[in-house]
Amino acid sequence: MPSKNKASRATLCLLGLVARAAATVPVYVMLPLDVISSSGQVTDSAKLQSQMDQMKSAGVRGVMLDCWFGLVEKTEKQYSFAGYTDVVQLAKGVGLKVEIIMSFHQCGGNVGDACDIPLPAWVLSSGEDIFYRDQDGHVDHEYISLFADSANVVGAAKRSPLQIYSDFMTAFKSAFADEIGSTIVEIEVGSGPAGELRYPAYQLDRWSFCGIGAFQSYSTYANASITQAAAAVGHPEWSGSPNNAGSYDSLPSETGFFSFSGFDNYASDYGKFFLGWYTDMLVAHGDAVLAAARASFGSSIKLSLKVAGIHW
Repeated sequence: MPSKNKASRATLCLLGLVARAAATVPVYVMLPLDVISSSGQVTDSAKLQSQMDQMKSAGVRGVMLDCWFGLVEKTEKQYSFAGYTDVVQLAKGVGLKVEIIMSFHQCGGNVGDACDIPLPAWVLSSGEDIFYRDQDGHVDHEYISLFADSANVVGAAKRSPLQIYSDFMTAFKSAFADEIGSTIVEIEVGSGPAGELRYPAYQLDRWSFCGIGAFQSYSTYANASITQAAAAVGHPEWSGSPNNAGSYDSLPSETGFFSFSGFDNYASDYGKFFLGWYTDMLVAHGDAVLAAARASFGSSIKLSLKVAGIHW
């Protein structure tokens, strides 16, 4: 058995190693979702200043915050970053770095959402076809559907969603040109509901654990995409999403598509085609949004994308 003194010295040595390792790991703290008010200003500057002082004294490297589409571009092609400028300057003043999320989704309706920030009204009034739709016709307004990415139909300017995101990020780069790469060290690009690269298949007002969720590919643009994909592989009869996949709270065994037998289940030729197309469209959307971000920001800053984790 080691002596008490030796054991104490070993413990102190271990704690020293842990402390040194911890000091090398950059820690960023997520600011509240509503740190910027609905008027576009910092909700409570004095409180935020105090919090940042405490974070700095605790060894935190920086903060992360959402730059909300619905707050910044309330009027089409007019961008107001005033509140965000104030947050960045507060962080800079105390020596904290900033990671910004390009939040092109709504706030509200997801786990942890403490505020309600819808998409801009000029987007919501551009027609239901630009949003995700399930097989029962329910339309989800959390985020513009990836199937409409290239459709020049949004707003009075008739821009595509990808062009809208590109213009937004270019405007952000211009507004924060002096801070990008120094105080602002990373841009996370939102790509779906809750900013995550996923479909809104688990809407909390329709789904309960442990339901399978629902496909979101029944809009006009989604139908056009799968029709084109089916024709390209020589099976025009596959031009449509499943009609036997159950509902949000179904169990796999209660559906035809997720059962182990059937000519049109997930393991059939059609099922493999559909799931491949559905997945490929999501990945292609992530690629397209990141490409738009890189075109806007160039190589001046690190980019990232939030990938979803379904957990309960």
